[in-house]
Amino acid sequence: MKLFLIGFGQAGGRVVDLFAEYDKRTGQNSIARSLAINTAKSDLMGLKYIPMEDRLLIGQSVVKGHGVGADNEMGAKIATDEIYTIQSAIDERGTHRVDAFLIIAGMGGGTGSGGAPVLARRLKTLYNEPVYGLGFLPAKEEGGLYALNAARSFMTLVKEVDNLFLFDNDLWKKEGETLEDAYNHMNDEIVRRFGVLIGAGERTNRGDVGQMVVDSSEIINTLKGGGISVIGYAREAVESNSPGFLSRLFRRHKTTLDTLDATTRIVSLVRRAVMGRLTTQCDIKTAEKALVLMGGAPDELNKKGIDKAKLWVEELIDGTEVRGGDYPIPRSKYVAAVVLLSGISDIPRIKELQRMAADAQDNIEELVAKSGKKYDELMDADDSIKPLF
Repeated sequence: MKLFLIGFGQAGGRVVDLFAEYDKRTGQNSIARSLAINTAKSDLMGLKYIPMEDRLLIGQSVVKGHGVGADNEMGAKIATDEIYTIQSAIDERGTHRVDAFLIIAGMGGGTGSGGAPVLARRLKTLYNEPVYGLGFLPAKEEGGLYALNAARSFMTLVKEVDNLFLFDNDLWKKEGETLEDAYNHMNDEIVRRFGVLIGAGERTNRGDVGQMVVDSSEIINTLKGGGISVIGYAREAVESNSPGFLSRLFRRHKTTLDTLDATTRIVSLVRRAVMGRLTTQCDIKTAEKALVLMGGAPDELNKKGIDKAKLWVEELIDGTEVRGGDYPIPRSKYVAAVVLLSGISDIPRIKELQRMAADAQDNIEELVAKSGKKYDELMDADDSIKPLF
């Protein structure tokens, strides 16, 4: 699947930067284009893998390259005022090889949480390709203002994108870990999951394509219908065989026992991926659709195992559309299961975030005083949480 990745704000830019590194290191070639957008010049300069020409600084006349802090009202306004500049930057990079757009942003800050919904709305009016979002929910310790920003950004963004992937920072932060260290390992986790998912069906630099190919249309159909999606992931180390003649000969004469072992491992990994730690905690039974993807050592992938795993997922969720396939990676020492659950309707973290946001809104004057930012619209808001626009 070929994606146009757009990182909006600090968190979004960092994740796109890691995607660029991952794509180059694995030879996956899933990123058709990439762009990092920010109001803070220092954040853009801190990126390592995105070329300088693919970094766009906006809002210079307003914030002078220093960012908007936690003011997502200002982030939305700057994105709206400079939407034609952003659109031109996207058009210049071309969209003819793109299957979909993915806008990545932290939902608790200012630039990304405010600007991502503005950009999503614009892209949907201009292009036929689907526009997806990947939003990072703030950790509880980041406070009420970030919770309020995230609640408002979520309410707006979920309506503007064709599907919204959620990643809960609070769920993935390790005890005693600083936020900076936590963000580093959490970003690695999301790139690993998405890396296998969007690599499905793509020919790598080594020329490898799976036997049960999951192409971009199957991913798009799984995400069709909108709403919220989460991703599960599990992997296991295996013995890796050489991809030479002897290995190919061995695969043709695999014993029934070997096949059974591979089948059992696939089903077990899919169970662990679904029942383990998802990108956001949710009631998995409420999923409308699902996609099961196995990646890794070619010798350990087989159709029987994937079919059994798909059947197990289909019996688990409310929906009946469950797709599946494999993504062989020669010389890999692992087998990994990625399970995409789409159309989730019960996410406790969102409800908790909304409660925190409501409390924060009741105390908005105090929060604004502490942050040093002006939230004129929020200061005049009633008790209900309002979307950004």
